[in-house]
Amino acid sequence: MKFGVSTFLTDEGIGPAALGPALEERGFDALLPAEHTHIPVKRETPYPAGGDLPRVYYRTLDPFVALAAVASVTRELLVGTGIALVVERDPIITAKEVASLDRVSGGRAVFGVGAGWNREEMRNHGTDPAKRGRLMDERIRAIIELWTKDEAEFHGDFVDFDPVYSWPKPVQRPYPPVWVGGNSDRAFARVAAYGTAWMPSGVPPKELGARIDRMRQIAGDRPAVVVYGARHDRESLDIYAELGVERVLLFLPTRPEDQTLRTLDELAETASSHR
Repeated sequence: MKFGVSTFLTDEGIGPAALGPALEERGFDALLPAEHTHIPVKRETPYPAGGDLPRVYYRTLDPFVALAAVASVTRELLVGTGIALVVERDPIITAKEVASLDRVSGGRAVFGVGAGWNREEMRNHGTDPAKRGRLMDERIRAIIELWTKDEAEFHGDFVDFDPVYSWPKPVQRPYPPVWVGGNSDRAFARVAAYGTAWMPSGVPPKELGARIDRMRQIAGDRPAVVVYGARHDRESLDIYAELGVERVLLFLPTRPEDQTLRTLDELAETASSHR
């Protein structure tokens, strides 16, 4: 079982260029920061975890800028989005950003995707929350066309463009891994359609086995399982290992550099017994 880190990179925590090498030095193989373009002041959508929305949600760095900084000071670390809110992103620009990150990292980009939960945030991007799943699917299919075709075109209900040239193309072939978030049958259908891995978040370890079985029924045996925001107690890690989880992304709290390094030491020690 491999170990990476999921976190919120903000202006108040450790910098990306310091975090990347610290992860590699401790044996972690992936970094997937969260994305929120903004948080509306007036919000009716409840925070999925309950209670007040944590401060880190208001202050996230742009993931592709931050990950490019990480890529420049690391050699093997996977750099990906956890998750990119595709329903808030132009697909042509996003295709270029992911492909550019894959180029500057030497083929280490991962495209973690999801539809998001904050309805007011989506609406500010012109997205109807009721249609976000269909919109996400179209945008990802369009991105894949831009990555894989010299003259790419796409004609759908939400994305529509005639043949275009779009470079760079990704280093990884046919394109960077697509890790799909979500925990519904519709999410599992997305894993089947274009996903390299299913990336559950917030699923209790004792319930994960049943969800993996359901995912396999819909998506087959090919996709891997990458747990986002994974728990790091021994019982949970034992369950992940028994279930054949390929990679766990341990949640790293957003703190100043000295505190973060101490936390990473603790997480690395915990992970060492399950590698």
